[in-house]
Amino acid sequence: MPTDAQKDSLEREIQAADHPRELAVDVMAALQDRDGYLSDAAVMETARLLGMDPVEVEELATFYTFIYREPVGRYVIHVCDSVVCWMEGSETIGGHLMGTLGIGMGETTPDGLFTLLPVCCIGYCDRAPAILVNRKAYGPLTIADLDALIDRLRNAADAPGGENPGEEE
Repeated sequence: MPTDAQKDSLEREIQAADHPRELAVDVMAALQDRDGYLSDAAVMETARLLGMDPVEVEELATFYTFIYREPVGRYVIHVCDSVVCWMEGSETIGGHLMGTLGIGMGETTPDGLFTLLPVCCIGYCDRAPAILVNRKAYGPLTIADLDALIDRLRNAADAPGGENPGEEE
C-alpha cells in the first residue's frame, strides 16, 4: 500500500489532471515501485484513486509489459525479440541468459535476484541485440558482455546498498 506521502502526491497529480484516467499507468507504476509488483491491493487503490472499476485497472495492468502482476526478481531483464534484435542474435542472448541463470523466460531465479521476460521491442534497434535491466538499456551485447553484466549485478546485490540500475545509459 502507498505511504501517506505517496498517496497525497498521487492525489495532487490526479486532481491537477484534466483527464485523470490518463494517469492510470503512472499511478500503477508508482505503486509498483514501492512493492516491486502491482498487488491486488494496489489495483484496488489505483481504481479508487482514479474513480475506475478495478476490472478496468486490471485490463490495463495486464496489457502493459512493464507492469508486473506477480512478484519479480530484484533485477528484471527484458530481452528484446524485435525483428532487428532477432536478426542481430537475440535468440542467442536469451538462450545464454536462460542457461546462465537456470530459468526460462517468464521465470525468476530461486534466490529472487533475476526475472527474465521477453519483450517485443524496447526501441534500441541501433544497439541490437539489446536488453533492459530495470529499465536501463544494454547493447549491443555479446555473450562476454552478458556474463560481465550478470556477474556485476550478482556482486552488487551482495554489497550494501547494491546496484539498482534504473536509468538509461
